[in-house]
Amino acid sequence: MSRMMTTAANTMNQLQKQFDIISHNISNSQTVGFKSQNTSFAELMVQEINNQSSEKAEMGRLTPIGIRQGVGAKIAKSSLNLQQGSLKTTERALDIAFTEPNQFLKVSDSGALRFTRNGALYLMPLENQQGLQLVNQDGHAVLDENNNRIVFPDNVANIQMNNHGHLTAEGLANPVNLGVIEVKNPQFLEQKGDSLLGLPDALGVNAEEIYTDLTEEGGLRGNVSMQQQALENSNVDIGLELTNMMLTQRALQFQSKSISISDQMMGIVNSIR
Repeated sequence: MSRMMTTAANTMNQLQKQFDIISHNISNSQTVGFKSQNTSFAELMVQEINNQSSEKAEMGRLTPIGIRQGVGAKIAKSSLNLQQGSLKTTERALDIAFTEPNQFLKVSDSGALRFTRNGALYLMPLENQQGLQLVNQDGHAVLDENNNRIVFPDNVANIQMNNHGHLTAEGLANPVNLGVIEVKNPQFLEQKGDSLLGLPDALGVNAEEIYTDLTEEGGLRGNVSMQQQALENSNVDIGLELTNMMLTQRALQFQSKSISISDQMMGIVNSIR
C-alpha cells in the first residue's frame, strides 16, 4: 500500500469517529439535560528521514534538515461542552433544572454511579414491597447525598424542593437532600447513554480530582443551585452541528478520492512494460 493510501485510510478512520460524535449530538438535540461533545484534530506522529549527513550541507537553512512525512490525522481531544442549556417552565413539582453549568444529579444505573442533568423525575412503585421510589425519566434510581435510593411512603403528597436540592413532602418523616456533584474535570467523564455520564472503567486518577460531592456534612450544600418546576433543554447547536457534519463529509470524500487516485497511479505503474 502506498503512503498516500495509508495516510488517507488513517485519517478516514478518525473522521468517521468525529462523524459518529456529531450524529450523537444531533440525535440528542431534544434530550433533556444533554451535553454535546466537541472534537479537535492533531497530526499523527511524523516520520523523519535523515537524508543529509550534517547541517553544513545546506548553509543558511532555517528549517531542520531531513525530510518529514506525515501519516494522517487523529482526534486529539473529545471534550464535553458544559454550557448551560435554556430552561423551560413545566409547572410540574417533580421537574428540576440546574442553574449552574457544572452541577449534576446522582443516579444509579444497575448499581453503577452515574450523573445526569435530566431533571424529569417520577415516582415508581417498589417491587414486592410498600413505598414509592424516586427515579429519573429512564427509570434509574435517584440517589441522595449519601448515595442511598430515595424512597417515599405510598401516601406522599405535596413534594417541594428548594433551590439547594432540599426535598420535603407530606407523609415523609425526614427531609432528603438530593445527591448533587460539582464537576471539576469534565474531560474524564464518558457518555453512558442519552443524558447519562459516568467515570471511565479504567480510571487513572482519583474520583475526588474529577468531581466534588456537594453535601451538607461537607459544608457545600449551599453551592447547589436548581429550580423546581423547570427543565433544562439540550445545549446542542443544530446549525453548528450540521455545518460540522458537512465539513466532515467533504473531508471523507477528499480522503476517499485520494485512495482512488493512488490506486489508479499504481495501476498505471503496473501496466508499464
